[in-house]
Amino acid sequence: MKRRDLLGQGALVLLLGPAQIARGATVVGVRVWPAPEYSRLTIESDGQLTSTQVVTVQPPRLAVDIRGLDLTPQFQELVGKVRPDDPFIARIQASQHAPGVVRLLVDLKQTAVPQVFTLPPVAAYRHRLVVDLHPVKPVDPLEAFIAERLKDLAAAPAPAPAPDPLGDLIAKQLERPKAPAVISRADAGARSKTDRLIIVALDPGHGGEDPGAIGPAGTREKDVVLRIAHRLRERINGSVINGNPMRAYLTRDADFFVPLHQRVQKARRVQADLFVSIHADAFMTPTARGASVFALSQVGASSTTARWIANKENQADLIGGLDVKSRDKLVAHALLDMSTTAQINDSLKLGSALLGEIGNVGRLHKRQVEQAGFAVLKAPDIPSVLVETAFISNPQEESRLASDAYQDQLSDAIMRGIQRYFAQNPPLARSRPL
Repeated sequence: MKRRDLLGQGALVLLLGPAQIARGATVVGVRVWPAPEYSRLTIESDGQLTSTQVVTVQPPRLAVDIRGLDLTPQFQELVGKVRPDDPFIARIQASQHAPGVVRLLVDLKQTAVPQVFTLPPVAAYRHRLVVDLHPVKPVDPLEAFIAERLKDLAAAPAPAPAPDPLGDLIAKQLERPKAPAVISRADAGARSKTDRLIIVALDPGHGGEDPGAIGPAGTREKDVVLRIAHRLRERINGSVINGNPMRAYLTRDADFFVPLHQRVQKARRVQADLFVSIHADAFMTPTARGASVFALSQVGASSTTARWIANKENQADLIGGLDVKSRDKLVAHALLDMSTTAQINDSLKLGSALLGEIGNVGRLHKRQVEQAGFAVLKAPDIPSVLVETAFISNPQEESRLASDAYQDQLSDAIMRGIQRYFAQNPPLARSRPL
């Protein structure tokens, strides 16, 4: 049958035939990852793609011409994956701009700074073309943290007056209303004084393009650890240490990718007192089981397993998708070589406290804190640990990790471990406005 006959029958609107495959790549997946910090579009193909892009301000819009492609049904999937709550993308249109060139027209809700780059095949992914849309003014973790804290303070009820049993008794005997309590200047000053806020940075591993480990039943590490982090945040936000309120800060609170060094930078920006990275790894055999806690090592891994897990976790940027030409990449090397002996010693103390509590709710893989060169633990001034909650590659442990009950038990155990650490190592006194 001739090509002209197929066109006459209207059958080649989105057809991929041998000629098209020979000429260019085939799209094997399309994804959209919206987040407050940036939104990402990913086009995965069986061959490397090249593109050019043009940005307009009025109206805000991005046009991306992708060479080596024909319009296929996958692009219609991309159009349908735009969510109403996406902070950047209003709509995506796809068209066959020219032979072998697909144009993506991205209508924006606000002016954005695009980063368009390609990623080579890695892990389960093939070639990827990535479009990141960043705000003109990058999100400041500290500003976002303060805004959230102010919102909570405004919503909190006013403190109840102090109990006065003697006044209650006198008023009852005299059968007259009790006089309103008089608040002294000293009391007023004490109540209005600034809290010393204790901040715990929680780092749910992986996210977005990087699913982390995947269990036999399909449970994804990135989803499990985010749910545990949310539960732990609730417990931290409702706790106090020696009268000082606690507050959790999440390096990611939704399903999006955060480079490893940015996780460290975020924790330092909000002046976190602790950094707890939460994971659920897989091993080469399904029999591996138990939780582990890791601290940083500057002189090599404490075991072969620790080295293997560290190497695997440190590949997150390759899978999640980091633009190697971005300026952030240049910052990573300077930041990740600054860790101190004091930080590592404090991290080992924190890890021991956590292990002691996690061991009460589940099996431990190792009963001592292990050490390796985890990139995400290299904040020079924050005690930092990585908690492997279980081996998601073990069918029994995968089932437990997916259950609400066990996630609650883990969150309670980690919370007790944090409190135990602070009981033995009070946080340093420093002024915080909130």
